[in-house]
Amino acid sequence: MDTFTALADPTRRRIIEQLAVGETTFGELADQFEMSRPAVSQHLKTLREAGIVASRADAQRRIYRLTDHGLDEMDAWLRKVQGYWNQRLDRLERLLAEEEDIKE
Repeated sequence: MDTFTALADPTRRRIIEQLAVGETTFGELADQFEMSRPAVSQHLKTLREAGIVASRADAQRRIYRLTDHGLDEMDAWLRKVQGYWNQRLDRLERLLAEEEDIKE
């Protein structure tokens, strides 16, 4: 599953927001949601498969964290799109400045 598909679900985005604060146990994470633990587990599985989160065992507990490069695909896409909009906004700014110069 790709990053964009994984992030399409608001629950998964909330999980990422929780993990952005720091790593946490499955139980602590699941307690943040009004859904069954198996449902939270499925969301975490999707995020793991997309490479956004990772987990490790600590005795009987499972600890989750964000991966170092999990959102790189999205970041690259946003930079590309942002470049397009920056060019458009720069052009608009120049046109408005020219229009202002004409009025003066």
